[in-house]
Amino acid sequence: MRDVFLLSESQMEKIRPHFPLAHGMPRVDDRRVLSRIVYVIRNGLQWKDAPKAYGPHQTLYNRFIRWSRLGVFDRIFVALTEQAGRSKRLMIDVTHLKAHRTAASLLKKRLFPRHIGRTKGGLNSKLHAVCDSQGRPVRLHLTAGQVSDFKGADVLLADLPNGTEEVIGGRGYDSNRIRPSLAERSITACIPPKKNRKSKPPYDWRLYKKRHLIENMFAKLKDWRPVATRYDRSAHTFMSAIHIALSFSADVWKSVPNAAIDLQSPSVSYVK
Repeated sequence: MRDVFLLSESQMEKIRPHFPLAHGMPRVDDRRVLSRIVYVIRNGLQWKDAPKAYGPHQTLYNRFIRWSRLGVFDRIFVALTEQAGRSKRLMIDVTHLKAHRTAASLLKKRLFPRHIGRTKGGLNSKLHAVCDSQGRPVRLHLTAGQVSDFKGADVLLADLPNGTEEVIGGRGYDSNRIRPSLAERSITACIPPKKNRKSKPPYDWRLYKKRHLIENMFAKLKDWRPVATRYDRSAHTFMSAIHIALSFSADVWKSVPNAAIDLQSPSVSYVK
């Protein structure tokens, strides 16, 4: 049987406080279950295709769905952002995530929103993100693909961490609504004006060059196949996959010692 990875005990200690309490019969080994969840999401596999050493695939799938609904993976991601500390300089951007055939269906009446919309590129979703000065994610917001960038910005910019002094954004965020909203909170907007503006507000073009860091974060996120191509029809499970990808990507958190669960770390043990 081929080798499969298991998270080390030290890695499990970082995230175990965010697990829900077990009721009734003891749960199947958390370490083995979570290792398979990460393995499947990292490689874009169907649950049944993961190595048998992890145990029955239905057990793993049920745990992923249940913990997604309970917000376990969301809490792990939030804990990492808090450990990274706060930054006075933030940047905002958005990326498209194309929906796979298995997820490509629009919203039906009386169902929870799936945040999948039709655009010129087909059915997809938009992930709006705010990162700190080192390209580490701070806030995330999922919408349908046809939703305006301004609507995602309204949600994210209304919930900026305390102490924010600067926000870097692309030309698409040049808005008469966004600029005054930031100015009212004494936040400097480093946003280049649109070419059709008659009066062009000044901006620091040297500072604007640092916006590539949030693009790098999106690139690393899309190394996880089920994120780059959305396989999950349900919005909450898709967001759980995104939170897992970001929480277990050491490249994203490389400036925070021991913050991420590095799958390439030599501390990862293997089982045959």
